[in-house]
Amino acid sequence: MKPVTCPIDIIFLLPLITGILLFAVPERFRLVKGITAIVISAVVLFFAVQLYKMQTVTGQINLFELSFLNRLDTTGWLSAFTPFTMLNIDNIARLIVLLICFFSLLILVYSILYITKERVLKNYYPFVLLTLGVSALTVLADSLLLFIFCWGFLGLTLYKLIKGYDEESSAAAKKTFILIGASDGIMILGIAILWKITGHYNMSEIHVGTTDAIRITAFLALLVGSFTKAGAFPFHTWIPDYTKSAPASSSAYLPASLDKLLGIYFMFRICSEIFVVNQGLRLTILILGVLTIIIAVMMALVQHNYKRLLGYHAVSQVGYMIIGLGLGTILGIVGGLFHMFNHAMYKAGLFLVAGNVEKQTGKEELDELGGLSRAMPITFMAALIFALSISGVPPFNGFASKWMIYQGIIDFGKQPGLANNLWILWLALAVVGSALTLASFIKFISGIFLGRKKTGMEAKEVNPVMWLPMILLAIVCLIAGIFASHLVIPQLFEPVLGTINYTGIWDSSAIALLILLSIILGVLVYMIGNLNKFRKDDSFIGGETNRDQTGYEVTDFYKTIGEAPVFKYLYDKAEKKWFDIYDLSKSVVLKVSHLFSAAHNGILSNLAFWVLAGLIFMFIFLLL
Repeated sequence: MKPVTCPIDIIFLLPLITGILLFAVPERFRLVKGITAIVISAVVLFFAVQLYKMQTVTGQINLFELSFLNRLDTTGWLSAFTPFTMLNIDNIARLIVLLICFFSLLILVYSILYITKERVLKNYYPFVLLTLGVSALTVLADSLLLFIFCWGFLGLTLYKLIKGYDEESSAAAKKTFILIGASDGIMILGIAILWKITGHYNMSEIHVGTTDAIRITAFLALLVGSFTKAGAFPFHTWIPDYTKSAPASSSAYLPASLDKLLGIYFMFRICSEIFVVNQGLRLTILILGVLTIIIAVMMALVQHNYKRLLGYHAVSQVGYMIIGLGLGTILGIVGGLFHMFNHAMYKAGLFLVAGNVEKQTGKEELDELGGLSRAMPITFMAALIFALSISGVPPFNGFASKWMIYQGIIDFGKQPGLANNLWILWLALAVVGSALTLASFIKFISGIFLGRKKTGMEAKEVNPVMWLPMILLAIVCLIAGIFASHLVIPQLFEPVLGTINYTGIWDSSAIALLILLSIILGVLVYMIGNLNKFRKDDSFIGGETNRDQTGYEVTDFYKTIGEAPVFKYLYDKAEKKWFDIYDLSKSVVLKVSHLFSAAHNGILSNLAFWVLAGLIFMFIFLLL
């Protein structure tokens, strides 16, 4: 490997050290802390760009051989930790680190005006910087021990970036922390099994098949961690609760962007490098992928709280990434990684839109909003772009990545195997999920920005500091869609997996041009046929003019779906947490604990019996 000229350690050490120091700064200097965090994240982004440009640098490097840390080792004592401190500076790691730094800067700029006295989080900026530094080190880590240490630490920062201002938000924070922590414990089991099988801790040195129960257990244990972090079914239930209760900036930063980047990045490592996935596991992954899409989008359809609606869509879109990576083909994997990139862009943007609306109106329910398109035109236009992007409407980026996944599914069906033979099912459900996404975002856009403004509601556009990050993300969504096949995929994703051969004819720029021409032609035809033929009149309903009173309730959108017998039953059970793995686990644990508590009734003879029974059990276990 060529010598590293970019100081890689600055990318994670600078935000870590600065974040720790900012804990000592009083909260009354919140603006100073915010500006400091922005400057640090901008510097880190600069070095991340430099690292990404160094395409010739690929391979392992010891953490303690880096420019700054190497000076600390005057006696050579750090060399003892070499097996546990290896980094892997490859193409996918550099790309994810670049995206982490990019989102960190955008969210910090947005937070300067969003995080106010009303929604202040104690030590918000230090925790964001710690998240930035640890996330970068997580992605660069080759050692599974270093990786799991950083991965676990991110559960703490996720917990601290939700404000526990009432019982509901405190419960959401606790639920998030427990689910993430439990999945980390399962991951440790998988890492221990891999070390036992291979004798290695470094991911780049591990490549095992899934040919027996112990290897399959290791694979599933690591997959649970990836799924929980990304928010995939059935470990997704923390995300809607988190996004409803957390500040919009925290939701945009973690569940919308960084957690998706980290979770899908690790899934890529698991499925493409560490393990050789067998047909049965591939079928399982694809089933979980389509279930993630359909279940989450069906839940999003009936939500009235727009932050919770966005939370379910943060889950649903993960299903497309899982399908892409689960296919195991180059086209599918690139489609999944491209959708990860796209999702982080438009979903972070949607949460920034939600933050703008919440800040200007103080409302979170769709039935309390409406008619904000004229009062907040920039936020409205950005929201429209993000909604079209996530719904897979051309020429935006969501269409490009979904189209690649669809193509990947068709190619996958040409190969033998049970999962391959079911390709039409994966394709149909993915397309249905996209259609339902568009349906729910019609509700989102209509409920907030269209229709009539509620009586007494006063709102205006947010400060440019808050809409600039949002507009930048909207521009990226458009550019990434138009130039997907000629610029984005060749520059960002082909260096990871190699040249891509597309199925059929697909040119994103040509699609964008055709759409633009059709819009121009439609406008011309409309103007020629209707010029000077407009008339304006009042509403007419049953013989009465009710212009000021007429309107529609978006909460009634798709009400028939929720009231259909089968769906009504499922929605009712979902509201009672029947399908929530956290609540189910909590219920089981409480029942078992009550069972054991009942056994300890204070009678000495009964207590002696349980002590003796426990000793006998331990003795038998040790003998086995």
